Amino acid sequence: QVQLVESGGGLVQAGGSLELSCAASGRAFADYAKGWFRQVPGKEREFVAAIRWSTTLYADSVRGRFTISMDNASNTMSLQMNGLKSEDTAVYYCAADSSFNQLRTGTNIDYWGQGIQVTVSS
Repeated sequence: QVQLVESGGGLVQAGGSLELSCAASGRAFADYAKGWFRQVPGKEREFVAAIRWSTTLYADSVRGRFTISMDNASNTMSLQMNGLKSEDTAVYYCAADSSFNQLRTGTNIDYWGQGIQVTVSS
């Protein structure tokens, strides 16, 4: 069993930066594919970024602005978000799955965090 807890969300002006963290407890988090998703009211949850060991993947909408990373020593995954735009406003969720390909789909994911709000004011 893996428990995921997000932190670091909040309100930021457009063009600013935020760093989200996802702290994991339970089974060896390093063995899982991990990622970030986001959701706005009335829309489906969308993929943002994923990481497994040295492999990373980004949605086109965030590539070049967001950076996903993993600190295996502290069992913490991070998402550094720079150049934030109003359209980045959403609830952000961290997730973990034994399959990198499964994680990318966002469906039937093994573990989800509770979500954290990110609001970008224009």
